[in-house]
Amino acid sequence: MSEPRNCWTVPALGAGRRYAAAFAAGSLLLLFGSMNIPAAAQDFPKELEAVQAQESPPPAELTLKDAIDRAVKSSRDVTLARIRASVALRQANVTKARFLPNLFTGSGAIYTYGIPETPGGTAPSLFNMAYVQTLFNPPLRGQYREQSLQAQIEQLQIDLTRDSVIVRTASTFLELSKVRHGLELMRKETESSTRVLEITRQRVKEGQELPIEVTKAELAAARVVQSKLQLEGREDILQSDLRDLCNVAPDREIDLVATDKTPDFAEAADRPLPELVVMGIDNSVEIHQAELDLRSKQERLKGEKGGYFPTVDLVGKYSLLSKINNYDQYYKNFQRNNINVGLQINIPIFSAHTTAAVDLASADLHRSELELAATRHRVENQVRSQARRVRETEATREVARLELKLVQEELQVAQAKFEEGRASLRDVENLRLEESSKWLAFLDANFENQQASLQLLSTTGQLSTVLQ
Repeated sequence: MSEPRNCWTVPALGAGRRYAAAFAAGSLLLLFGSMNIPAAAQDFPKELEAVQAQESPPPAELTLKDAIDRAVKSSRDVTLARIRASVALRQANVTKARFLPNLFTGSGAIYTYGIPETPGGTAPSLFNMAYVQTLFNPPLRGQYREQSLQAQIEQLQIDLTRDSVIVRTASTFLELSKVRHGLELMRKETESSTRVLEITRQRVKEGQELPIEVTKAELAAARVVQSKLQLEGREDILQSDLRDLCNVAPDREIDLVATDKTPDFAEAADRPLPELVVMGIDNSVEIHQAELDLRSKQERLKGEKGGYFPTVDLVGKYSLLSKINNYDQYYKNFQRNNINVGLQINIPIFSAHTTAAVDLASADLHRSELELAATRHRVENQVRSQARRVRETEATREVARLELKLVQEELQVAQAKFEEGRASLRDVENLRLEESSKWLAFLDANFENQQASLQLLSTTGQLSTVLQ
């Protein structure tokens, strides 16, 4: 990226106005030049520079591990996944609450004409207390177990989301590092292309080259400028993405810090294919989620089938009555304090709802079985495909490395010939341009290999281990 320059724009003036402005400036200079300017006024530019330096925030220095840690802590996706897991767990607890003691109390007033009773069928009371606890209800128990397993699925979704954030952050970090390295090469390539163009123009001027060679050199220089602009635009986008991922202020630059502890993802992913497939199936979060979903549907079906059996609730009630509602006129014996405790048993004789619920649970279980099988097959194919891509990118990286090595050796030979007077400066600069191009190709190949390895490590469940 080109260095920033301070640009000052001066409005266009007519000739007379320019002379007047010059005369006024000179007069002021002569007037104040003879005066003793206070030391504080002389130090003002330095103070202004210090203030401006304080206003611009220092760059944020990030290693790969720091960037990943900050991204995971500040990720909105991870926070949302945690909230969803919390909601699912609380939903299961709402269903579970019916199997726990539930005590209610209350009071009220009602006008009666005839036999006193409330709309619910109970007697009006000054004060009452009721106790309800479900002891045996298979459909409700199955619903609670299903919701508990669904809460575990949402808990696993947190790990899946965290791995996705890690892969995205690491890929952005590595690509930004690659782009900045490429920009350094492009600056050198710009210098070489400029020298080649100057030499070519000189040779054409001397009649040693055809004019078409100037056009070729200009085209090569224009391509270098185009590539540099593309890299600068990509750097701006990647830096903005990394700021957002790591929760860095938008006005702060990011300095990437390389350390010896930076993990080599390609080396960690270098395992035999059968081993990778086994690890992918054993550690896949998606497969674990599908297995939990299958278990939840089995529990739901088991509970719905239990709907053909009776349900048992433990109930109790205390009520304090009064003669306000004329109980003594309708009942021979009036008692102020009344207690009722016992079991409420509901025996289903014919329940169309239970039959429909069992059919629905059976169909849902069959769907879950098919999804589990499809998920296992998809994960296995995904591991094979990603492992194949890692091998291909490794081969591409090795070819790019050897091409770079070959050009570097040719450049050394050309420099030796140039020092001996057996090669021209243009030949050396052309080889330097080719070296920069091969460097860029090697950086691209290396990044593709690291990115493919990242995805494979995430699928096989090795990402957290490698980053420790």
